[in-house]
Amino acid sequence: MTDIEQHLNSLEDRGLYRRMRLISGPQGARVLLDGKPVLVMCSNNYLGLADHPRVREAAADAARRWGVGSSGSRLISGNMTVHRRLEARLAEFKGTEAALLFGSGYMANTGIIPALSQEGEVIFSDSLNHASIVDGCRLSRAETFVYDHGDLEHLAWGLRKASGRASLIVTDSVFSMDGDTAPLEGIVQLAKDNDVRVMVDEAHATGTTGPDGRGAVAAAELTNDVDLIVGTLGKALGAYGAYAACDTQMARYLVNTSRAFIFSTAPAPPVVAAAAEALEILIEQPRRVLRLQQNSELFRRELARRGFDVAASGSHIVPLVTGDAAAAMKMTEKALERGVFVQAIRPPTVPEGMCRLRAAVMASHKPDELRAAANVLAKAAAAAGFEAGRRMPGEFGPPISIEAANAEPSIYDEDSDQLASVA
Repeated sequence: MTDIEQHLNSLEDRGLYRRMRLISGPQGARVLLDGKPVLVMCSNNYLGLADHPRVREAAADAARRWGVGSSGSRLISGNMTVHRRLEARLAEFKGTEAALLFGSGYMANTGIIPALSQEGEVIFSDSLNHASIVDGCRLSRAETFVYDHGDLEHLAWGLRKASGRASLIVTDSVFSMDGDTAPLEGIVQLAKDNDVRVMVDEAHATGTTGPDGRGAVAAAELTNDVDLIVGTLGKALGAYGAYAACDTQMARYLVNTSRAFIFSTAPAPPVVAAAAEALEILIEQPRRVLRLQQNSELFRRELARRGFDVAASGSHIVPLVTGDAAAAMKMTEKALERGVFVQAIRPPTVPEGMCRLRAAVMASHKPDELRAAANVLAKAAAAAGFEAGRRMPGEFGPPISIEAANAEPSIYDEDSDQLASVA
């Protein structure tokens, strides 16, 4: 037996083995998963734009006009009109002087953090930051101080201990696994008091949070106080890639120092054009953000009615913590049997003992689909033997069939391509 085989066997024994499931057709609220129709409740396609007709057509048109690849890094031969146009629109949307495209959110964080921190300096990172931020800190030659999640007192203590060596505070705004929001006002104030830069990753906040989906930084009115805002094109905007929104000087600095930017082929024109069109739809139709927020509150209320320990209000990311990996996997499989797909999240994505189902709401979910999904999850929890801290799901009457929910009118007006009024 090879060491690789031993490692794979060990993962299976601990309930941590992963396999890829196959989706047939475009991303949407309903897909064919491994050949079976399911309601998707774990997608980052928060605004339902990944398969929007205008976004599809923009990608196809870009392929016809500019080809399918950029054929080089942007510092050699890959800098194209389509990149500059999207950067200008993103900067306008985020309220910054400039924006710079990256190939992915992972590349942005692993490319920007090392560029902003030097040997002998200290980076301050929230303990629940995304893995891409963690790896960006590891790639830096600076030391990393990991402060307790959202704990301003611990962060302030670390800044004092750094004795003037602090260079950067980096945090997610909306955290990917818990759905809570960082205390941005307090972080910015500590940064000002200690003369430290602030970098905020808005991957799960862009298009979902704040005024017209401009993010949590905009919601807190801190755009001019944050040195660098990272966002993704692959979640609410339904495409692929990432951006850094900042002032012009910072953008010029990253062009000259970020290895992930310098040594990567530029994003493909069809993907960039698709993201640009999705951004235009978001700007034109801000009610998509309102619909997402309404759906999130509805889904949370329905889960709470069925005994789940979730807040009545909060973001579109709803964690159902089981603690145990086997319980999370069993609950996922039981929900799938009933036509609802919510993926189990296990270490190393979350710490040991914090396994969960990470439910994610979309603007394109129908209210009855969300009610049905909550009911299915309650029954899946019971079937998986997960009852701690929650009431028996049978108290709430018969389930709403997913098939019946699918027969409800769409929330979209097909003629105008606008969100229909919310009842």
